[in-house]
Amino acid sequence: MTLASPLTPAGPVTLANPVPTIAPHSLLVFLLQLAFLLLFALVLGRLAERFRMPAVVGELCAGMLLGPSVLQHVLPSFSHWLLPQQPEQMHMLDATGQLGVLLLVGVTGAELNFGLVRKRGVTAARVSIAGLVLPLGLGIATGFALSGILLPDGVDSTVFAFFLGVAMCVTAIPVIAKTLLDMKLLHRDIGQLILSAGVVDDIVGWFLLSVVSAMATAGLTAGVVATAVLYPVGVVLFAVLVGRPLVGAALRRAGRAEGATPTIMTVVVLVLFGAAATQAMKLESIFGAFVVGVLVGTSKDLDREKLEPLKSTALGFLAPLFFATAGLRMDLTGLRHLDVLAAALAVLAVAVLGKFAGAFLGARLSRLNRWEALALGAGMNCRGVVEVVVAMTGLRLGVLDTDSYTIIVLVAIVTSLMTPPVLRFAMTRAEELADAELSLEDAGSGRTRAPDRSGRTGTSNREVNP
Repeated sequence: MTLASPLTPAGPVTLANPVPTIAPHSLLVFLLQLAFLLLFALVLGRLAERFRMPAVVGELCAGMLLGPSVLQHVLPSFSHWLLPQQPEQMHMLDATGQLGVLLLVGVTGAELNFGLVRKRGVTAARVSIAGLVLPLGLGIATGFALSGILLPDGVDSTVFAFFLGVAMCVTAIPVIAKTLLDMKLLHRDIGQLILSAGVVDDIVGWFLLSVVSAMATAGLTAGVVATAVLYPVGVVLFAVLVGRPLVGAALRRAGRAEGATPTIMTVVVLVLFGAAATQAMKLESIFGAFVVGVLVGTSKDLDREKLEPLKSTALGFLAPLFFATAGLRMDLTGLRHLDVLAAALAVLAVAVLGKFAGAFLGARLSRLNRWEALALGAGMNCRGVVEVVVAMTGLRLGVLDTDSYTIIVLVAIVTSLMTPPVLRFAMTRAEELADAELSLEDAGSGRTRAPDRSGRTGTSNREVNP
């Protein structure tokens, strides 16, 4: 006997027996959820920027304030009314946030500059590989060590450890780019190197997340592992051989029309189909969205000006809503337990030291000085957006519980807060060192240096063409 879903009527759907629409009270609660989350995300995001912090920090804090960490303890009755523990009510909010993150990842993929990777090839590869392998290995080892504290019931410890490793090795290009722009480092040598290494990190990070997600969904066997690795490779090959001309043709046709609407709708449809395709393959939907975003961004038929309204909507409305929704899932009260607090400090230490040490090592192997290497470590340490997406994915798949999810999002917040001051400190020292070295050279040769376009005479932070 088949039982009808509690959300649908029994029997076939006909004109006489339609699917019921959303209840008026549920719609009211949903609208107020959106309004409160966006209001708090807007206020706290702007407040964070005023204090020279990434807006994502404030947007995540918006969810924390409205979630079980604060509001549930201060105003329990209102919290229960606004955020009732009913799956169907929260699923509407989750679906909205999921749409937001898919478009955000798609736009991020479209914004990646592969010219930077080609230009900085060897150095970017060294920094990125060292900055991936070391924190990935340390994260996996930490996952096994902490499985007794953080492992959810019924989850394979190997899957959990690999998932934590992926969370430790990712880098957030959008937050890094905004930080470099605010610090006027975006078009300098070191800024371009950070971005180019971050592009490689992003690509590998999404690939690894898709592989680990497939393991979590289908189980951990040799066949599943092989399939989990081969499927993403197949997706990329299909995208390059078949997807690229199809995306180009769609963008070319949309670009002939007047206005930006056809281009925006085309890109959204392509991203959603790409996400659906990888979701159907038991990979993560965000991997498909990212691959399609890269195809869109690298297509010569894309009119980037027409894509600006979609970018503004994704970054200005959907992304803050997603981050605020992610903050709702955090419960800082779990840190009152000493074992969970110790695990949180251990994970944070591994995340920071692993990324700094890896990027620093890669930079030193490329013969950059210690301050430039420290600046690269600071830039690559920024987790931000990508870390939150990884955490939400783990929570949805059941690989993470509330405590482990809270810890990973805290890593995203702390590392995003660390990046600007450490990067500013390292770049100041790098410029001073470069100026001192050039002064010694000039004193010996009797030459006079002409300032570059930025007014500085150092070389380690010279400005380059965008």
